[in-house]
Amino acid sequence: MTSSSSSSSLSSILVLLIMLSMVVFASAGNFYQDFDITWGDGRGKILNNGELLTLSLDKASGSGFQSKKEYLFGKIDMQLKLVPGNSAGTVTAYYLSSQGPTHDEIDFEFLGNLSGDPYILHTNVFSQGKGNREQQFYLWFDPTADFHTYSILWNPQHIIFSVDGTPIREFKNSESIGVPYPKNQPMRIYSSLWNADDWATRGGLVKTDWSKAPFTASYRNFNANACIWSSGSSSCSKNFNNSWLYQEMDSTSKEKLKWVQKNYMIYNYCTDKKRFPQGLPPECTA
Repeated sequence: MTSSSSSSSLSSILVLLIMLSMVVFASAGNFYQDFDITWGDGRGKILNNGELLTLSLDKASGSGFQSKKEYLFGKIDMQLKLVPGNSAGTVTAYYLSSQGPTHDEIDFEFLGNLSGDPYILHTNVFSQGKGNREQQFYLWFDPTADFHTYSILWNPQHIIFSVDGTPIREFKNSESIGVPYPKNQPMRIYSSLWNADDWATRGGLVKTDWSKAPFTASYRNFNANACIWSSGSSSCSKNFNNSWLYQEMDSTSKEKLKWVQKNYMIYNYCTDKKRFPQGLPPECTA
């Protein structure tokens, strides 16, 4: 009886541990828990018990979602698989933003293209309502064939945009030379799939082919290692210890950044002297 009782207790403990591990797994990056689909009349869908989210676009409407929580600094990861085939005219936006006329914003935007032509990854940083800090890239893979990880590291020192762990852009805190830096406004995560054929593909020359609709982008494996902002205070106390909050770029990361910018960058506002005839923005020459 004792052996049977012991065996039964052990089995119960194992079952409980398995159930707990499943709960922990489900709570890490579950779209039901972390996001609200905010527009699209059913074109945004959460599937597979919260592990997958899809956005769709047709001629009537696009769709979008936003995070339930606000963040003030963090490392945000999301895996995306972009609209395949002829995606010309479509834009898939994935970004952090606060609200209001002096908002802060950190942008990934994926500009669709004709079948066989590469997507353009468009990045921008707004601080206190001012943007105009665009850098654009081609990717070194087909972003429609599989999921890839797009990350934003945002801490008090800098913002780093990364793709599959490879840094593609760094925006440094240049407050010392008078450039505002996003550091006081908590931001939510947003994403949307929408029609922008007035500008998105070849300056608006190529229009959306609605015969290919609906267009669909997919999301999975969201992770936020971040300071959550709630009721006017941060979840990160002054003695909060997390490596991303103080993370700098090491020599390997700097080499990878140079490689991407040399081989895949197609536009950089910091070299566009025609656009800034009075002189490049101060952060470009610091």
